[in-house]
Amino acid sequence: MTTKDFKRSEKRFFLAQRMSYSLLAIILFIYGLIIIRNFLYPIAFGFLLAYLIYPVAYWLEKKGLPRILANFITILGALFFLAGLLLFAYNRILPVAGSLPKLAESGITNLSQMIAGLGEYFGFDKSDTEKIINNQTSSLLESGAEYFQALFSATTSTIVAFGLLPVYIFLFLYYRTKFMYFLLKVAGRSYRVQVIAILREISTIMVRYMAGVIVVVFILFFINSLGLWLIGIKYPIALGVTAAIFNFIPYFGTLLGGLVPFLFALIGEGNLVLAFRVVLLFIVIQFIENNLLTPNIVGGNVKINPFFIITGLVAASMIWGIPGMLLIVPFLAVIRIVFSHIDFMKPYAFLLGEEGTRKHSITLRKIKGLWQKKEKNA
Repeated sequence: MTTKDFKRSEKRFFLAQRMSYSLLAIILFIYGLIIIRNFLYPIAFGFLLAYLIYPVAYWLEKKGLPRILANFITILGALFFLAGLLLFAYNRILPVAGSLPKLAESGITNLSQMIAGLGEYFGFDKSDTEKIINNQTSSLLESGAEYFQALFSATTSTIVAFGLLPVYIFLFLYYRTKFMYFLLKVAGRSYRVQVIAILREISTIMVRYMAGVIVVVFILFFINSLGLWLIGIKYPIALGVTAAIFNFIPYFGTLLGGLVPFLFALIGEGNLVLAFRVVLLFIVIQFIENNLLTPNIVGGNVKINPFFIITGLVAASMIWGIPGMLLIVPFLAVIRIVFSHIDFMKPYAFLLGEEGTRKHSITLRKIKGLWQKKEKNA
C-alpha cells in the first residue's frame, strides 16, 4: 500500500468515525427528549407563552410598575382570559355532553346496522352480524374502564405538569435580562451585535406567530360553526368550536378537527348524506385555512418551508406526541433565525425558509391583483 492510499484510507476511517459519533449523538439526543418529555415540554410551552405576553408585561414596566408586579398582573390577566375561553367552550359543548349516553347508544346501533348491511351484501346473515357486533361492543365498553383509568392518570399527570406553566412563565419574564446577559457572555464581545439581533428577531417572530395562530383559531370558530349550521348538523357551535381547537396543530388540525363532526354525522346521526356534506365542507375549510388564513396571518411570520413543517410535525408527534406538534413550528422558526445569522449555517437557513417559492404562493395581494385585472378588462 502506497502512502497516498494509506492517507486516503485513513481519511475515510476518520470520516466514518465522525459520522458514527454524530449519528450516535443524534440518537442519544432524541432518546433523551423522549425520556424526559414530561419535564421538558411544560418548560418549552412556558418559553413560548412568556414571549406571547411579554409585550404586555414590558408595557406595564414602562408605566412604572415593578417587574414582579407587572409579571404577576400580566399572567393573572392571561389566566382570566383563558378561563373565559374555557368557560365559553364548556357552555357550548355541555349540551352535547349531556346527550352523550343517547348518542353513544344510537351510534352503536347505527354502526352495527351499517356493518351488518355491508356484510349482507357479501353474503353474511344480517341478524347474526348485528349480534356479533353488539356483543363485541359490550365487551369493548367493559374493557374500556381500564383504558379510561389509564387515560385519566396520564391526563392528571399532564395537568400537574401544565400547572407549573404560570411559574415557568413568571420566571422566564423575571429573569429575561439575566438570560440575555448570559448569552452575551457566552458569545463574547465579537458576536454581541449578532446575538442581540437574533434575540430581537426571535421575540418579534414568537409574538406574531402565537398571536397569528390564536387569530386563525378564532376565525375558524365562526367559519366551522356557520358551515356546520348551513349543512344542517346538530350542535353546530359545539362541533365547530371543537374542530377549531385542533387548528393549534398546523396543516393537520383542520382534518383532525373535521373528524369530530364527520363521525358525529356518520355514526351518531347515521346519515351518510350529512357525513358527505361534512367532508365537502372541511375540504373547503382546509383549502381556505392552508392557502389563505395561515399563509397570510401566520406563515408570513415564521417563514418556514411547508415541507419541513410537515416533516417536523410527523417527527415531533413521534417524539412528544400532541405537545410536540404544537411546539415544533415556533422552534423551527427559532432554528431558522439562528442559522440565518451564522455564515456557514446560512445555506441551512435558506433550506428551512420559504425563499424561492413565494411566487407560487396564494396571497391576498395576488388575489386583489387578479380582481383588479378583471375589473380593468371588464
